[in-house]
Amino acid sequence: MCSIMGYCDASADEDVLKKGLDKTVSRGPDAMKIIDTGYGLLGFQRLSIMGLTEAGMQPFELDGNYVVCNGEIYGFEALRKELIKKGYTFKSDSDCEILLPLYKEYGTEMFKMLDAEFALILYDKETNEYIAARDPIGIRPLHYGYDKNGVILFASEAKNLVGICDKIMPFPPGHYYKNGEFIQYRDMTEVKEVHSDSLDVICTNIREKLIAGVEKRLIADAKVGFLLSGGLDSSLVCAIAQKKSDKPIRTFAIGMTEDAIDLKYAKEVADYIGSDHTEVYMTPADVLNSLEDVIHLLGTFDITTIRASMGMYLLCKAIHEQTDIRVLLTGEISDELFGYKYTDFAPNAYEFQEESKKRVRELHMYDVLRADRCISVNSLEARVPFGDLDFAEYVMSIDPELKLNKYNKGKYLLRHAFEGDYLPHDILYREKAAFSDAVGHSMVDYLKEYAEKMYTDEEFKALSQAYTHARPFTKESLLYREIFEKYYPGQAEMIVDFWMPNKSWKGCNVNDPSARALSNYGDSGK
Repeated sequence: MCSIMGYCDASADEDVLKKGLDKTVSRGPDAMKIIDTGYGLLGFQRLSIMGLTEAGMQPFELDGNYVVCNGEIYGFEALRKELIKKGYTFKSDSDCEILLPLYKEYGTEMFKMLDAEFALILYDKETNEYIAARDPIGIRPLHYGYDKNGVILFASEAKNLVGICDKIMPFPPGHYYKNGEFIQYRDMTEVKEVHSDSLDVICTNIREKLIAGVEKRLIADAKVGFLLSGGLDSSLVCAIAQKKSDKPIRTFAIGMTEDAIDLKYAKEVADYIGSDHTEVYMTPADVLNSLEDVIHLLGTFDITTIRASMGMYLLCKAIHEQTDIRVLLTGEISDELFGYKYTDFAPNAYEFQEESKKRVRELHMYDVLRADRCISVNSLEARVPFGDLDFAEYVMSIDPELKLNKYNKGKYLLRHAFEGDYLPHDILYREKAAFSDAVGHSMVDYLKEYAEKMYTDEEFKALSQAYTHARPFTKESLLYREIFEKYYPGQAEMIVDFWMPNKSWKGCNVNDPSARALSNYGDSGK
């Protein structure tokens, strides 16, 4: 990960920008640089992943144009070769150095060309304007706001802008900003062609595209590791990566000391694929002592995101402190594409697809936000193979009739696609357990019990009424909101609402986001 920030006017105060950047030094602990473009400021904090020499330090400059980018551009070597043919030269092996030549050649059309996870801010000297852009899923973070004089600022995280901007909002994924407008260049939920091929053809495509998505994310000049929960998604990522590696990959799992559901499954996967596996344990005290820090680093009040972040944060903290790993591959985004436990209750294919579209559009506020913050705060970089643009676009275009749970097993297409020797059969067809539950049911129970002791029923009712946007509806959600407001006062609209199952569907009108609240939870917790 890296951190970027732009203060987009000649009146910009460098001390203000530097104080903002200092709040995310863990994203880029290797180096920091701020440059004055003559019409504003660009700041960059570096975590060295590609092009590890000083020549890879940003901002990059070309003919008076500047760019800062937090991102990974896959297949950049081919683009660089084409740019060299056009007469451009390069000083580093950094993938992001191609951005300014691409902009000179193609302007804002270049964003459609990128197979990337990225957020960038670019200064165009000819027009004296700033352009910002974010990848189509929002895997890399970007926020914006306006100072008291109406000058726009962009920054990796909301915390960079607290105290500078009255209102902070997430930069919309798949958009670029130019001339005061946010313009969409790619919508991942738009289906151009519905794929209604045979089951075998669809599953073959799923397998090949996911393998390609994993393979391209193994390329790094820094060391790579893998988060392994023992669930289907992370297990597949690890199994594919191990098949592509000539030595054991490094896998990491976490669980509560008393009832960690996933640790045994993660070990089964690790033993099967032959990875170099590390287990980390967390205690109730670890969870409660980390709660405020986790909400601060996340910048959210959402129950699901916070619960699921506890284990991820503590695991990444251990990886950072005990290893030289710099890049982590994770299993996020599979649920939004193939379905959750609650989407088993979808009344029809149309409703399933609409729910999937909603979740993909909002990913940057929930699971993707969690993965980015828990990993980056520990000076690591997240890579998300299920978020590969070609893979995600294909899965979104599969006839939703085929994605419905007609097989008494959720995510059947994904499971069927990897039948064979990738994973043990019991792992491949294991019932899904949410990460916040799978680290141990006791973790969520401890959090809820802690919140119950914080407020009387009367206090809960009175304090909750103070909030109009996303009003807390349990003592746990009130506790999280009050901690959030301590660090991000008045910024709750950054998150559209609480992540909850679709309450309009029969069987989904529950008061807790955990799949444990659903009637079809079944064997997920065993």
